[in-house]
Amino acid sequence: MASYTSNHSIPDHIEVRGARVNNLQNIDVSVPLNSLVGIAGVSGSGKSSLALGVLYAEGARRYIEALSTYTRRRMGQAQRADVGAVEHVPAALALRQRPGVPGVRSTFGTSTELLNVLRLMFSRLSSHVCPNGHYVPPTINVAAERQFTCPTCGAAVDPPGAEALAFNSEGACPKCEGTGVVRQVDDATLVPDPSLSIDDGAVVPWNMFGFNVQPDIVREFGVRTDVPWNELTEAEHQIVLNGPEEKKHITITSRKGVHDLDFTFRNARLTVTEELKRADNEKRLKRVSRFLSSGTCPECHGTRLSSAARAPQINGKNLAEVTSMTLEQAVAWVPTISPALPQDMRKMADGLTDTFESMAARLLELGLSYLSLDRAGSTLSAGERQRVQLARAVRNRTTGVLYVLDEPSIGLHPANVEGLIGIMRDLLADGNSVVFVDHDVQVLRAADHLIEIGPGSGVYGGTIIAQGSPAQIEESPESRVAGFLAGTEPVVVRERNVDHDGEFIHLVTRPLHTVHELDVRIPRGKITAVTGVSGSGKTTLILESLVPAIQALAQGAPLPSHAEILDVAEGTKVHVVDATPIGVNVRSTVATYSGVMDELRRAFASTEGAKEDGLKASDFSYNTGSLSCPRCEGTGQISLDVQFLPDVEIPCPECGGSRFAPAAARYQREGVNLPDLLRMTVSEAIGATAALPKVARRLRAFDDLGLGYLTLGEATPELSGGEAQRLKLVNQLHREQSDSVFVLDEPSVGLHPLDVRTLIEVLQRLTERGATVVVIEHDLDVIANADHVIDMGPGGGKQGGRIVAVGSPEQIAQNPQSVTGHFLAEYNLADTFA
Repeated sequence: MASYTSNHSIPDHIEVRGARVNNLQNIDVSVPLNSLVGIAGVSGSGKSSLALGVLYAEGARRYIEALSTYTRRRMGQAQRADVGAVEHVPAALALRQRPGVPGVRSTFGTSTELLNVLRLMFSRLSSHVCPNGHYVPPTINVAAERQFTCPTCGAAVDPPGAEALAFNSEGACPKCEGTGVVRQVDDATLVPDPSLSIDDGAVVPWNMFGFNVQPDIVREFGVRTDVPWNELTEAEHQIVLNGPEEKKHITITSRKGVHDLDFTFRNARLTVTEELKRADNEKRLKRVSRFLSSGTCPECHGTRLSSAARAPQINGKNLAEVTSMTLEQAVAWVPTISPALPQDMRKMADGLTDTFESMAARLLELGLSYLSLDRAGSTLSAGERQRVQLARAVRNRTTGVLYVLDEPSIGLHPANVEGLIGIMRDLLADGNSVVFVDHDVQVLRAADHLIEIGPGSGVYGGTIIAQGSPAQIEESPESRVAGFLAGTEPVVVRERNVDHDGEFIHLVTRPLHTVHELDVRIPRGKITAVTGVSGSGKTTLILESLVPAIQALAQGAPLPSHAEILDVAEGTKVHVVDATPIGVNVRSTVATYSGVMDELRRAFASTEGAKEDGLKASDFSYNTGSLSCPRCEGTGQISLDVQFLPDVEIPCPECGGSRFAPAAARYQREGVNLPDLLRMTVSEAIGATAALPKVARRLRAFDDLGLGYLTLGEATPELSGGEAQRLKLVNQLHREQSDSVFVLDEPSVGLHPLDVRTLIEVLQRLTERGATVVVIEHDLDVIANADHVIDMGPGGGKQGGRIVAVGSPEQIAQNPQSVTGHFLAEYNLADTFA
């Protein structure tokens, strides 16, 4: 029999030619397969455009196009990337920087699938309860799911299957339907203004949901509708709020005449609950939610499980008690199961416990030991959700897949970065390829191959400036990350003030969550970094204690119940600057957010041509003005219906993405029209608006924050978290801030080490204005530049919640109790800013 030998070698690179996604400058690049490839570059340089916009988009699209038309119609699909050619790209999966927030039924246990294993344990290995309430010791019959007889009373027992223990299935608490939370109508919201009569609209749900005939019906019950609510009797109140669904014959007058009709009464509470059933979209749900209050389910006490699902026990613990454990506690408990079982059950038990331990090991490596298995998925941070995704990806044991990771180090303390690198190596060991976008130097050094994009941001980036191994990048004169990889770049870039002989903000708290009672002093007018591993209590201390305490004091309200003392100067204000996107749609742009758009519209309306044509400032609005593009209605893009394929968003062919009709180009100032001005970067527009001092001054503030590469017409929802945070600070840098406390939660997320320096300069400028700055941070460069450090820990969850060390970065570095200090000690913290 003849044999066939291929002369074709197996491809070892993805070949990208002519990539033009976003700001990529028609680049060609070879990306090694079966390797750990890092993509570096300053913020906005085009890293994500290459990783997600080209490699992932093409890998996902080509895989989906290989499926049948019937299947494709039921799947989300990536549109074709703007690239000349991409060859040898494997099927791709992306683990994004901000995974979607899970629904109300998701928990840490369900998302990691650890709960599936626990349910099998409690189904097969438990002591089950007979119909008469007797606990039956575990037997091999139960493990085999056979009916057995109670040795005490002789009753037959059918052991529950795993689905009978699931709160998303048969094991759900009937009261809360497995959510652990019950929503009840809040009577106070039904009649918010008791001085009104029912005829004047006192009962808000009746007015809001179109039940205007209800006052006529309730009169038939003897309720006075022309008297203020607070003058009605309690019996009248109860009829309005909870009266029976009875039919009443009423006479109503409309434009069409007088009508005698039969109507069923719907009380105020029922109006809300019925509307809740019909709330099939977010908008309707939001309208109804204003009348509801949420609380822990009184029947299952928040465990989500029915009493039957909580009945089986292993070593005296039920499923709800085990899922309330942290991951670390659960891992310690699982090995106690097998020794307590009969000999013939131990093989099955060992198989289940081994599975649980191997799955948990990945999560422990990623620093998630402090999370309880029943923790609601919606309360996990973006970084925690991404790490859960990553652990699941490794467990799936795929091969031949391209994994694209967007900022996998987000939210990771340096102590957990090695675990992240280990998991990426595990993906490679299974025969996959891994491409990651990151700024963390510790992660970049671990790459087999680095691709650096730059040299600048926006239109100043989008080219390959260096590539090779980390050692080769260190030797590249064009590289902007080389000095950080080599450790030759200075760390401290500002003159710190570590002598704290001035005023302090003093906060004392009682225990909250896993955080113990704390006594904290934060120096005023300086930069304080709050550090510690994930789950150590940083958020609880600052965002759940300090911030609400200052806000309460400013409003003359009582302090939060867990805050005992707050000593702060009278009139102190707190500003929380987070990384949430600015705006909700493409109509929000840098120009509108910065406030320069209004000035620009007035300026162009004052030109001679505009005056002659009778145009006003409103005509120059791309949202509602007469000069907005009629095709895209000022969005700059249109959606194409491609039948079986998903809708495709493309730049509007009428206006080319400018948002304006062609007529807008006729009106010019200094030789530039408004559509062209919006295409300019902030840096370019400063020169073009020199004659408009208010505009130029505002744009210089953006430029000073390192955002000069953004275009004026850029949609703000598309900006990164770091860019969004800096934008929110623009209006604060030129004001006296001695009465202000600025709180920033991980402001270094998504920032290149050079951009971190810009961030540090911004924080310095705030303190020069008298502001007190508090940053929750893992980034060692930010921590090293702080005046004061509060390090929490030593671990996460119940292993943390204490203040481990306080002082200057040098003092933290010398403290053997501080995990953060261990990593700071590797830095040269001598002042090198000059």
